[in-house]
Amino acid sequence: MSDMDLKKQDKQRQKELKKEEKKRAKAEKKQGKTPMDPARRKKIIKRSIFGGVAAVFVLFIIYNNIAAANTKPMVSTIPVSKGDIEQSVSTSGSVVSDEIKTYFAPVSVRIGTVNVSVGEMVAKGEAVLSYDSTDLANEKRSAELKLQENEGSYRNSIQKNNESLGDISEANVNLSVLEQQITDIDNYIKELQRRVDEKKAELAHEGALLQISLIDWADKPDSDEYENLQKLVQLNTYEQSNNEEIRAWQEEITKYTEMLNNCKEYKSEMKSQKTSGESSRMNAGGKEELEAKTELEKISSQETLEAVSNLEAGVLADFNGVVTEMNAVEGKTPAAGEQLFKLESTEDVKVSISISKYDLEKIKVGQKAVVTIGGFTYDGEVEKIDKMATKNNSGAAVVNTDIRITNPDENIFLGVEAKVSISTAKSEGTLLVPYSAVNSDMEGNFVYAVEDGVVVKKPVQTGISSDINIEITEGLNEGDQILSEVNSTISEGMQVTAVPQQ
Repeated sequence: MSDMDLKKQDKQRQKELKKEEKKRAKAEKKQGKTPMDPARRKKIIKRSIFGGVAAVFVLFIIYNNIAAANTKPMVSTIPVSKGDIEQSVSTSGSVVSDEIKTYFAPVSVRIGTVNVSVGEMVAKGEAVLSYDSTDLANEKRSAELKLQENEGSYRNSIQKNNESLGDISEANVNLSVLEQQITDIDNYIKELQRRVDEKKAELAHEGALLQISLIDWADKPDSDEYENLQKLVQLNTYEQSNNEEIRAWQEEITKYTEMLNNCKEYKSEMKSQKTSGESSRMNAGGKEELEAKTELEKISSQETLEAVSNLEAGVLADFNGVVTEMNAVEGKTPAAGEQLFKLESTEDVKVSISISKYDLEKIKVGQKAVVTIGGFTYDGEVEKIDKMATKNNSGAAVVNTDIRITNPDENIFLGVEAKVSISTAKSEGTLLVPYSAVNSDMEGNFVYAVEDGVVVKKPVQTGISSDINIEITEGLNEGDQILSEVNSTISEGMQVTAVPQQ
């Protein structure tokens, strides 16, 4: 029932009430009764009017409920369309340098001046600090003398070793000759002694025979034979003691015996010389050790000389950057290897971010990113993804990831916060639906479509998603009308009135 009909019924009802009131007044007048008080009459009229309106309102509600029960609910639908979609991961992190160098003191020389404080910028080739020139010159001279000493010591060791090798060689040659000489002389002496012994034996035998013959002629002492035998016996006895051959041989034996002793003594000297040479000479390992030690000392001295030469202009910055640590103190002499300062590049910078386990599978090295720092936007690229997780302040496992800034400028400050948006995937000309249109249940993802005024559940396969849309890879066609949003009142199979949206 429309509002117009209700108004007409209300007017009609009021006319009828007025007619009834007039009839009642006439009847009372005829009967001689006192007319009703006007105020009271007015209240009765108002009550009657209100009652009529209330009745009409109740009828209106009942009518609407009956109409609603027979009316199909209206739902908003949108067509499945094709377009481009880009998936990204957004987070934030700190700007840090991707090139950090810590400078150490190459030599122990007193610091002259420190030209830069912590937090200050330095240009490539600029002197961050300088050394005391006098101490630097002394260090250079000391390194030159050490190099000279090292070379002299090596030459001396090699010379001594060569002398030892010479003594050993000489001893080996002489010992070989002496061995042969001693053998020959000893054999010759033995030969001479054999001759002496044979000659003595011969003379002794001859004397024995003469004695026997003399005994045989003993009964004829006056005979010539006996006298001759006596003379021969005497001559034999003399020969046994004074034979010239025996004497000559014995003299030669004495001579060669002395020669043999000299050879043996010389042999002993050669053995001592050989033993001494072998104990002082270097073996292969000792020579390698000497050469290695000499080379190391040479390298050390040359490095010191090179370092001193490079330090004459001071310690120079290898790249444009910011000094983030300064340990050097003017007038102090740092030990060799002691840290001087730390320099962090402002040209090779990155943003260090933490990726949750939910986004980790989306991130790959080489992906492009957009970095926002203090209102300035820069190009970025995923440079490194750690292979281990750490715990953040909330105790959640995260993976540290570096985003290299490919176009840094002077507006970048180390340590500041940066916003990062990483483009993880992109599809062109693909089917897209609003993110809110996709639902999930035990069977997987689905959307509600409207076909011939009926809600239809359609299983779908999804791809990448953005903050607004999600890619549909299977289950829908371009132009399909789907519900953009779903609430608890929507169910599969219900009849609806679709209101297409563009």
